[in-house]
Amino acid sequence: MKNLKLEMHFAAAAALCAAGAANAAIVYSGTVNFVCAVDIDGCYINVETGVLSNGPGSGVPGWDVNPYSTSGGMNFFNSTGGGQLRQPGQTTGPAGNLAAGTVIGSTGSFNTGTSNVYGNVAAGWQYNAVNMIGFRFVSAAGTTHYGWMRFAMGPQGAAGVGPTRTVVDYAWENVAGASIVAGAVPAPGALALLGVAGLASRRRR
Repeated sequence: MKNLKLEMHFAAAAALCAAGAANAAIVYSGTVNFVCAVDIDGCYINVETGVLSNGPGSGVPGWDVNPYSTSGGMNFFNSTGGGQLRQPGQTTGPAGNLAAGTVIGSTGSFNTGTSNVYGNVAAGWQYNAVNMIGFRFVSAAGTTHYGWMRFAMGPQGAAGVGPTRTVVDYAWENVAGASIVAGAVPAPGALALLGVAGLASRRRR
């Protein structure tokens, strides 16, 4: 849990650095720390409006991302045109737990199903850790955009009980069709997130 707290601390630092940067090409949420319901509805997220709410989906018009599930992992339900990036080199399976710096864009392979992220070893998801997805969504204007989102996942639950999952933060590219790098935020906050990436790399080694 120390690693989890450390990564969330640096995410908060990045939010402070990125304050007022929403006019840049990359739109950053700042630190959210929204706890998603562990049930069949889960959490509905509209990244354009910044509205997050536990189900039902009718409470968040135009929602873009929907993590849910009562199982031992987590699934994603997709809005029309939405999806989550698989790990580089993967063409089947669920959303991948992406390394910072992974390019998220039109050339990637996106999952549009509802597979459990913990049901595929290649997806790389970890309990008691911060995991990051790449996603695409169709904006209110009808254009496709790409972004990333971090989830702080709790410990593995008993059979039939999902781990806690908290939306830490997210960002998306407001230029239609343009790719974004996983973990990127508007400058100067990007420098803070590079520090997070370095710490995560050292922790894995």
